[in-house]
Order: sequence, then structure tokens, then C-alpha cells
Amino acid sequence: MLLTTLTHLVMKLQDSTVTHKDSSKKLNISALWVAPASVNNVIFRATFLQSKSTYWVGVESPVLTVSSGNTTTSSPIASSPTSNASSPKTTSAPPSTHVSSSRPPYSSSISSETCGTRKTCLSSPSDCDPSSSSSCVFMSSAKTDDGTYHYEISGPSAGYVSIGFSDDRLMGEDDIYICVINANGQVEIQHAYSEGRKAPLILPLSNVNVRMTSFTGGVIQCSFTSKNPISTQPPVLQARSSNSSDAYYILVAYGPSDNGRIRFHGSGIFSSDTKVNLSAASNVTQSEQRHIMVKAHGALMLIAWMTTGSLGMILARYLKVAAERPILGKAVWFQAHMVFMVLTVAATIVAFVLSFVVAKGWSYNVSTHAILGCLVMILAFFQPFVAFFRPSPKSSWRFYFNWFHGVNALLTKVLAVANLILGLQFLDHKLGWMVNVMGGFVGWEALAIICLEINRDLAQKEMQKLGDTESTGASVKAEVYLLLIYLCGNLAFLIALLVGIGIS
Repeated sequence: MLLTTLTHLVMKLQDSTVTHKDSSKKLNISALWVAPASVNNVIFRATFLQSKSTYWVGVESPVLTVSSGNTTTSSPIASSPTSNASSPKTTSAPPSTHVSSSRPPYSSSISSETCGTRKTCLSSPSDCDPSSSSSCVFMSSAKTDDGTYHYEISGPSAGYVSIGFSDDRLMGEDDIYICVINANGQVEIQHAYSEGRKAPLILPLSNVNVRMTSFTGGVIQCSFTSKNPISTQPPVLQARSSNSSDAYYILVAYGPSDNGRIRFHGSGIFSSDTKVNLSAASNVTQSEQRHIMVKAHGALMLIAWMTTGSLGMILARYLKVAAERPILGKAVWFQAHMVFMVLTVAATIVAFVLSFVVAKGWSYNVSTHAILGCLVMILAFFQPFVAFFRPSPKSSWRFYFNWFHGVNALLTKVLAVANLILGLQFLDHKLGWMVNVMGGFVGWEALAIICLEINRDLAQKEMQKLGDTESTGASVKAEVYLLLIYLCGNLAFLIALLVGIGIS
């Protein structure tokens, strides 16, 4: 079903809206509208309803100039008027303003066409066009002579997309506009002020004219004008503020929402690399430093808990016989286990510190990913200290140490892998395959552990039947082969995810 309404936007007038009354399928709706004598310019706004969940709101025509005369003109929006003795004023629209369509083109109202010439734009990926790419996170700003700002916001999200203007690249003391899906499933615009690392303070939506809002194909879009001057001062001080600067850092954030209340955006945020003069049109480049640190954080965690940590644990449990030859006074398996686990803890510490550098401190509106990350860091940090004070093999406390050391390692590993999956979800909204690859790795590692456990049990049974010397050789060969096969698969999954992080 296609629903079309035509709305006169210059002033509130009677008989300025038209719609159909039946639910039959239709390709277009034609109507005749006679402009009142006092009207000079009009804009037609259309709403298309394809289904309950698929609709387009606020599709606008260009500004049309009303002209007088007895010449009949054709409008793709309004049907051609017939000859009239009183020669009423009629509207005429160029063919490009045709809004009757069985499916309006994607993102027809927001594009990057005039970026750098008529408006200031910032996007991720850089220079993407929201009219042709559903993965483009985009904002634009244009300032008119009377001080009015025209904003456009677009991005893939099921919650919200927001823009902020700040004196720095940190969250806090920012002027924010939010396009968010409310409790009714509709997109609404909110004006807010960021007070720091918590939910922003919602301000009254005054001096804002909404031109278009939509949520189609997983993409939120808003277009609106605001006569509010940009201010990074607290609301109570804005009336007395003399801040008239037009240069700000631009922040763009997107994430989930709950009944119109925005939630923590995670890694869904980027900013301009310098302050931007909003009075002059420009194509703004985003800051890459934050993205590099986020990618380094993810890469280090993947290396630590997919490869080095896994190898260290497998060596300690399954290769004590195969790698029992001493080196520097300790068995090879123990030396390798120690090296791998030290690398794991070191990589975890560096990645943990990077997360705080990116977030500029502790966030009070933390996500599950951040909480699990702190738990993994705590458990991983104390593991080597407990191992350093391990009792001798003959001590009665050795049994308790072995159980604690093993259970703590297993718990840390499970939490780390679960957190890797959560972390990849932040980066995977554009690629769409990284979480699946991580799931494949979990299955691969589970299969390897099952095979190693079966081999270990069979070797123990053979040792009981035939004696240690006769069964050791076959067991060692199987363990080594299984380890090599597991390592090949492990590295394949790791390299795929590292590549994904690099291009995300």
C-alpha cells in the first residue's frame, strides 16, 4: 500500500493536505491544489507507507514559486489545472520533484553531493555517500545568513545516531542533537547537553524545525534546522554566555536506545581531527588516532586469548610428556608455558590501558564489554603471582594450588573469549562476518580440546596395560600432530580476524 500526503509548509492553512482513503495498491496519486493569493513559495512534503514497518516520512520537493497566469502548467505532484476564468495561482514543479513511486529511492533526501561547496560534512568511512551506501555514518551542517543551522544526520543503527559540537575531542560540555527511535518506534529529534561520561541532559526542543525523519533498512536519518546558537556552556549559563565561536570539534556517535533513551555507544563514535569552522563549507577528515588505538586494543586481545593463551594452556595440560626434556633447569613444556602466559598477560595489560586511553578515563555508563574486560584483567593479573608462589610438588598444598590455578585459568579464558565476541560486535556492523569467524574459532578450539582429551585418556589406559615405555612414543606423536593441526587452524582464524579489524 502506498500512502501519500501533500502538506503546505509555509503557513498553516485549511485544505493544505491530501491523502487517499482506500488500501488498494497504487503507483501515484494526483491532486489539484489552488494556492491562496497570499502564498508565494511552497514546499510539498510526502509520506509513503509501504507496510507497517516500512515507510518514508518527510520526502520534500524543492521550494516552488507560485506564479500567476492563464497558462496551464503540469506538476508531477499536483495534477494539471484546467482553464479557469479567474486565472488562479497554480504551482509548477520540475520533473525531478516527482514523489509518486512504488518505492522511493533509498536516502534520496540526504547525500554528500554538495559537501565542501555548500555544507560541512563528516562521515565514516571517509567521503562515503549516504544516498548510495547504507553503511555510511554521515552528518552535514550548513549555516545561513540569518544564523540558522541546517543539519543532516544519517547512519546504520537500530537505536540512535547523534552529532555533538565540542571544544575538544572528549565527551563532556558538548552541544548535542540526537536522532533516536522512541517508544512508539518512530524517529524523533532530541536536543541535549553532555555533562560528562553519563547520559546527556535532554533540553527543550525549541527553535528547531524538523524537515525529515525516517528509519528504513536499518538506517536512521534526520534533517532539521535549528536557530539555537551552538554553545558548550552548561544550560544554566548559556543565556549569559558570550561564546560566538563557529569553530568546534565535531563528534558523531551511534548506538542502541531504550524507549527513546540513548545507551552507551561503545566504539560507535568518531570525531573530526581538528576544530571545524561551521560557517564555511568543507569536507572534514575524521581523527584516526582513536581508531588506531581501538584496533590495537582488539588485535592484542585476539592474539592474547586466541593464540598465546591457548597454546600456554594446552602445553601445560597435554604436552608434559612430549616436551619433558629439560632446558635451563626446567622442562621444555614449562618454559614454553611460562613464556606464552607472560606474553598473554603483557598483551592484556597493554590492551587494557589502551581502552582507558581511548575512553579518556573511567566511564560510569559502562557496557558489558567493559565490565568483562575488567574481570579478565583482574584474573589474568593475579594468575602469574599465584604461580610464582606455588608450593613444591611434594607439598600438601600443591593439590589446592593446581585446582585454583587451573580453574582460574579456565574462568579467565571463558570470560575473555566471551568478551572478544562482544568486542567484535562493535566493529562488525559493517563487515558482518567477524563474529561468525570467532564462533568458528570457538568450535575449532572445542574440537581440538576434545581430541586431545580423548588421546590423553587412551594414552593413560595404554600405559596401565603395557607400561610407560611401550606407550609413550605413540602418545607423544599424536599429541604433537594434534597440536600442529590445531595451531594451523588457530592461526587461520586469528589472521582472518586481524584482517577484519584492519579494514573495519
